[in-house]
Amino acid sequence: MRRGIAAAAIALAAATASADAQPNGGPKLGYWWYAPKPADPGEAGEDQLPPAPVIPPMTELAKWSPPRIAKLITEQRDYAATVLTVDAVADFWRLQDFARRKARAFAGVTQLAMLTHPELSARSAYPVVGDARDAMGAQKDATRRAYLRSKGGEFALIMFSRSSCGYCRVQWPILQRFQEEMGWQVSSQDLDRKPELSSRFGVNVTPTTMVIRRGSSQRMVIANGVEAYPNLIQTAYQAVKLLSGDIRPEQFLTGAGEENGFFDALANGPVAASDPAVSQGAQP
Repeated sequence: MRRGIAAAAIALAAATASADAQPNGGPKLGYWWYAPKPADPGEAGEDQLPPAPVIPPMTELAKWSPPRIAKLITEQRDYAATVLTVDAVADFWRLQDFARRKARAFAGVTQLAMLTHPELSARSAYPVVGDARDAMGAQKDATRRAYLRSKGGEFALIMFSRSSCGYCRVQWPILQRFQEEMGWQVSSQDLDRKPELSSRFGVNVTPTTMVIRRGSSQRMVIANGVEAYPNLIQTAYQAVKLLSGDIRPEQFLTGAGEENGFFDALANGPVAASDPAVSQGAQP
């Protein structure tokens, strides 16, 4: 046993001696006497100051595109933060001032363009004066309510709930108010008692409020969780218009009375190539 240990020690000493020998006869280097890793050439200049960005005359800079100007400002900011000289920092703020004036000039020309072409301005379709805005809001609400009342015999609301759902007890009175004011049939379905409805209608969250079209497979979720009454009316209005084929999916954000106007995505030509003849919003 002792002879075996001695032989192993001799072999280890011989291996160590061979490792000590360097090909170039130099000293042992590193913890394990390995040659050091060559330095990265790119790291040699990290301590050197970056070159100063070239700032052209303002007359030339005025012809540059905004992305090109933004790139120059970023380069000057980084340079100024590195060298920390008064001149470098001042050049950075001169570029910032130039960009500010350029933006204000664009805003001024924009206002002139809106006055010249009012069809491009939201003010032509949505007033900024409070009284006018309130009057328009009341008019839109009346349009939505009249439309929904006219569809009471064709559509209905279903709220999916669970006995353990506290929010369902908050949402249900809101739906009852909808029933009273719009003349719709409104019902509640308990998923604990009828678990098959969850997979049939694809409902897992409660409360979930859905518009269904009678005698049809068309339906659409209009609320997940508790929804305020004005929002419920607005979303139900949009859903019924979509299911009825009065609007296309691209117009779902088009409010009451906004068709063919500034807020209608399809007013000045369709932005999508989908076939309007395809049933909109229907779910099997």
